[in-house]
Amino acid sequence: MNKNTILTLLVGSHILMLLSCAQSKNESISTSHNSRPNIIFYLADDQDITDYGIYGNEKVHTSAIDRLAKEGMYFDLAFTAQAICAPSRTQLFTGKYPLKNGAFANHTPTRPNISSVTKQMRALGYEVVLAGKSHVKPASVYDWDQEWEPVPKEGVPRDYIPLENIEKYFQSANKPFVMFITSKYPHGKYFDVKEPKAENLKFHPYDAHLKNDLAYIKKRAGYYRSIEEDNTQLERVLDLVDTHLTDNTLFIYSADHGVSGKFTVKDIGLNVPFVVRWPNVIKPGSHSDQLIHYTDVLPTFIDAAGGKPDPSMDGKSFLSLLEGKDEAIHQYVYGVRTSQNIINARVFPSRMIRDKRYKYIRNFNALEVLQQNLTDNPNINVFLRQGAERHKNEDFEELYDLERDPFEQINLIEKADLQGVKERLKNQLFSWMKSQDDFLDERLGYVPIITAPTFKLDQNKPPHRTSVAKEHQNILKPADYLVVEHWLNK
Repeated sequence: MNKNTILTLLVGSHILMLLSCAQSKNESISTSHNSRPNIIFYLADDQDITDYGIYGNEKVHTSAIDRLAKEGMYFDLAFTAQAICAPSRTQLFTGKYPLKNGAFANHTPTRPNISSVTKQMRALGYEVVLAGKSHVKPASVYDWDQEWEPVPKEGVPRDYIPLENIEKYFQSANKPFVMFITSKYPHGKYFDVKEPKAENLKFHPYDAHLKNDLAYIKKRAGYYRSIEEDNTQLERVLDLVDTHLTDNTLFIYSADHGVSGKFTVKDIGLNVPFVVRWPNVIKPGSHSDQLIHYTDVLPTFIDAAGGKPDPSMDGKSFLSLLEGKDEAIHQYVYGVRTSQNIINARVFPSRMIRDKRYKYIRNFNALEVLQQNLTDNPNINVFLRQGAERHKNEDFEELYDLERDPFEQINLIEKADLQGVKERLKNQLFSWMKSQDDFLDERLGYVPIITAPTFKLDQNKPPHRTSVAKEHQNILKPADYLVVEHWLNK
């Protein structure tokens, strides 16, 4: 064999090796992008959608979320069904509305037979981790593979997310995972801001009358400072993700509900920020105005992992939106208010339905229908009356055109040309309530009072901080309550 032949064979062999390596690399990239993603959901606590740069507030520091939006997609119409901590979180973890999953009152457990994100994603080969605030129970439903509590930190009003645990996990993870990073910020207690100024805050129709209220300005300035602190935490998490994980990481940021609409069914409480980054899947700088819901999160995780969502879930996968298809996920989303076991508890249940433009609210114990709700039991009537009087300015029915009136200031329920809209929404709401096995329905004169293991309407008991007049304490009997059975078998 001459030298030229040997050289030709060597060159050919080298070329084949290079082609083989290139093919192997391309296959590896392709496999990486088509394999199951790691999934991270960062959840802030009690932050209005109006208090982010990307959502129009130039006076608050949210650079990390604004960066996520530039690198991914943000949603205008993402919703939770309940503007309160535990009921909101259970929707993320179960794919079911609060009434169906059972935790429709704060500090109460999910139904014990529910299969949550832990079991659903574990069945697809994932580890499921909670890093931070929990606020959900029972442990049999939320059986995290790993769970790390928030950690104390000096000089700040709230505990921090467990950054050290998160980093170690990112470094050592050897299988796909879902991690919920659940912050305690910006929920109060807020920072103490010295000499705050109203001009450094952004006001809206619901709080414009408070521009000269010094106590409100101080509280709001502390809230803004707490938002900034959470931004610092999120920046650190994003650095860890970019350092230790691959591009095949689906990262979602949201806040569990708005603080200005807490306990209500107003959009300022239920419309949540929602920003998603997934390199090579989501087009950077994209945006969606489709209706999505917290109950959609678990079905989307399952879909992204190659599974099929349980049809008993209320939510639907919005994976198609992340992949660039602009298609409707829902025609309607729904909201729930349960006021009996919160601060200054009052009997005032509400239900809400909205489409992309209109919203209908039914306040079942409004003052205008109180007489029909009163029973032949004077002890029950005490609390029905207190609830109605506490919310005396809220109408029995409300209808809003959200395109023209996004802060729900003008009730159009009597507007003649919107009666068809009202009837459509009302009928759909009651149909949904029936499907949820709601304890309320379309009947007038029926507003049961409910009880939970940790709460009685006629007692002063922490952590609910209710104030019950002495003459009204301990006047209710077990038979007076509508008992939610699974709460007794938690």
